[in-house]
Amino acid sequence: MAIKRGLKRVLIGVLVIGVGLLAVRSYRALGGPALQAWHTFVPAELHAGDLDRSDWARYLAQEGAIFESVRTEVSQKLEPGERAPINRYFEQSPVYPARFAQDWNRSYVMEPEGKPTGVVVLLHGLTDSPYSLRHIAKLYRDRGYIAIGVRLPGHGTVPAGLTDVRWEDWMAATRLAIREARRRVPGPEPLHLVGFSNGGALAMKYALDVIEDPLLPRADRIVLIAPMIGITRFARFAGLAGLPAVLPPFANAAWLSIVPEFNPFKYNSFPVNGARQSYRLTDSLQSQIERLARAGRLATVPPVLTFQSVIDFTVSTPAILSALYSFLPDNGSEIVLFDVNRTVKFGPLLRPVAYVALDRLTPTSPQTYRFTSIVNASDDSDATIERSILAGQQQAQDRALNLPYPPGIFSLSHLAIPIPMDDSLYGAAPDPKVAPEFGFSLGAMGARGERGTLIVDQDFLTRLSSNPFFPYLLERVDEGIKRPSGPTGRNLTATASPGIPVRLEALLSTFLPDDPQAQPFAGP
Repeated sequence: MAIKRGLKRVLIGVLVIGVGLLAVRSYRALGGPALQAWHTFVPAELHAGDLDRSDWARYLAQEGAIFESVRTEVSQKLEPGERAPINRYFEQSPVYPARFAQDWNRSYVMEPEGKPTGVVVLLHGLTDSPYSLRHIAKLYRDRGYIAIGVRLPGHGTVPAGLTDVRWEDWMAATRLAIREARRRVPGPEPLHLVGFSNGGALAMKYALDVIEDPLLPRADRIVLIAPMIGITRFARFAGLAGLPAVLPPFANAAWLSIVPEFNPFKYNSFPVNGARQSYRLTDSLQSQIERLARAGRLATVPPVLTFQSVIDFTVSTPAILSALYSFLPDNGSEIVLFDVNRTVKFGPLLRPVAYVALDRLTPTSPQTYRFTSIVNASDDSDATIERSILAGQQQAQDRALNLPYPPGIFSLSHLAIPIPMDDSLYGAAPDPKVAPEFGFSLGAMGARGERGTLIVDQDFLTRLSSNPFFPYLLERVDEGIKRPSGPTGRNLTATASPGIPVRLEALLSTFLPDDPQAQPFAGP
């Protein structure tokens, strides 16, 4: 009886806390920024069933209709106060995507000269667009591959597109793009998948789906960039943050962030459903990895090459190792970690955890994959080295790199890894002799002044958006194109270790630009 009374008290306490949190969420929604047309107009995307019955031509036709609907229902209906140069939906704005020579929000196909020698499908991240992987796509094209960058449903148009999408739609669009890839370049020519962030989860999920459905075309190699592999199970409750939105006065509650849209190829605003679907995808992926590992069916997984920052506020670096790499067979896989800048001048400012992060991740016993880190040659030098532990070994091998750690950068970021420093939009050092290709050079803005003056929090301007080691990344991807790696032949066995989940606040905060007017999710 005492146990029942105690349990009843706990349940009542949980209920009271839940009601209190929803009340706080509702109150904040009432005082939040007003929703604009790009937060309320939902384009008519194809969903999973239709996508599985469609081909590339139909997808592009629907995509064209979607962009036209955004033009007529959003851009041409803006209120006078919304017709500002900084608004990407204002047709006269310098960041209006349709003004550019190519709108990288749309799906694209890059054709090589001559007969294709392979094909690659590139999958962008959440709130992102095909723009983020265009530089890697160009490398593949230059190597004779057809490069297909697919715009995943809900992306590239208006943030409201993410309010009416499910991860199954993203997965179906992935399958559609791969069908088109194999139509253009049949086997046995190689098929590669490149996935960034949420796209990395899609790439891995597809590779595992092939094991359970051999009718799907098999990928020969997977390249992951800051992949979203593990998210805490508490993220399943992210959808609760949007419950007040069922009542019209609390419509803002369906959004974790409502901020100006000045970025031509990435949403700044972020709906609750985006976080919810990302959790559902990674949860399904985790279950599938564990299920196939228990059944001993991961032997045919293609080699996986991953690039990841040791410090990442969006995804858990430890989880990539413990929840994916610990299950991989000896097949030539590798992970490359970019360490923090350990030069003396940053010493007093770095959190202690940043200094030990790499040490905690470095394997202490032989593994089935190659473990590589990019680190300072010494604590008083900007010079860097590649330090690699080969599969099946414990002794590290060093190789000097001709890529110094820039003095003003203390670490890489989640957003930076697929973008070169000279990128016209996001690069920290765009070519000064070339006019900005996309209206502004967002990555090169170094603003100083009083807080509360800018339309975004100043953290947006300090977060690194390009990769000083991008030439190294291209070199390593190129190696996998020219000389694919393979197993060591040492009869190594993957040893599973407990997954290390991502903190929910880490998942959500990266998609939000920490604007003082934004509505952060303070869920259970």
